Amino acid sequence: MAEPLRPFRLRGCSSPQKFGVAAGSLRGLLRKGCRLLQLPLAGSRLCLYEDGTELTESFFRALPPQTELVLLGPGESWRGCASDIERFLAAFCSQSQAVVEAARRLLADERAPRRQKLLADLIHNLNENILAEEKEDDKKWFEGLESRFKNKSSYMRYSCESRIRGYMKEVSSFIPNVHPAARDAYKAIIDLMSDKLKSVKYNGCYFDRREEEAVRLCTAEGWFPCQGPFDRDDCPCKHSINPYSNRESRILFSTWNLDHIIEKKRAVVPELAEAVKTRDGREVNWEYFYQLLFTVENLKLVHIACHKKTNHNLSCDKTKIYRKRKQNHKIS
Repeated sequence: MAEPLRPFRLRGCSSPQKFGVAAGSLRGLLRKGCRLLQLPLAGSRLCLYEDGTELTESFFRALPPQTELVLLGPGESWRGCASDIERFLAAFCSQSQAVVEAARRLLADERAPRRQKLLADLIHNLNENILAEEKEDDKKWFEGLESRFKNKSSYMRYSCESRIRGYMKEVSSFIPNVHPAARDAYKAIIDLMSDKLKSVKYNGCYFDRREEEAVRLCTAEGWFPCQGPFDRDDCPCKHSINPYSNRESRILFSTWNLDHIIEKKRAVVPELAEAVKTRDGREVNWEYFYQLLFTVENLKLVHIACHKKTNHNLSCDKTKIYRKRKQNHKIS
């Protein structure tokens, strides 16, 4: 007695078009599918669309009606929904400009807010030009910047230098709060820190994707992950950004914070001033404070939403504040 026919949705792996096919056996469905999609019966097989599981006769009998199946010809493979996504992304990469223009036309007539946002995000992401470095290759990225910046890395390096210079100014502006008897020693430490910052170009390489040191803060081709909140292993929202991709990302990146884990104003600078005041013949370990103020030993790049404004309640390591006196850095 023949098995009752059951309906299935069938498609090939190279096209999203689906066909309704009814069969009572796996062999019968395979024959009908091969005729419909013009594939050779020998070497062809059927699998589930959702995960690529290949069908056997017993598995076929347990399938509910209308299950979506993929017919594979000889040499073809299917890894489930991921295969569709891979082809979708490949089409975007090869036809990105055409997709952008089509999305812009749709956006001009779209009135639904949610669809507007999806189209706007699509246009934004497809307009990325991450690999371009020189101004001539991505002029839009440089809009609003001074003409002296000829490539992206030079601007990103300058941006980082500006942040670090700002921290140095804050350390210097604390001088009036230092005990009068310790101000000369405090100023001497500022000079040492300033000289070291100048020698490393104010750590501008941290945001320069062409420098090896940049790997400490960013991943391949300039992607920067959010490293906050400071008391967790990673960002719970998985924020990330590539300021090299387009002008909007470059502007947005400027709102991210370099967050001092041990806080600069509440802990590091006051502790430095106190250490200079109470050193009592000991040498202040200024390089320890330098690390806390200006390096990724104590700085984390944090999305503005993950930047904790409350007191971190962390203090300097008391065992590192002083060190054995060195003649080269003697402070009288």
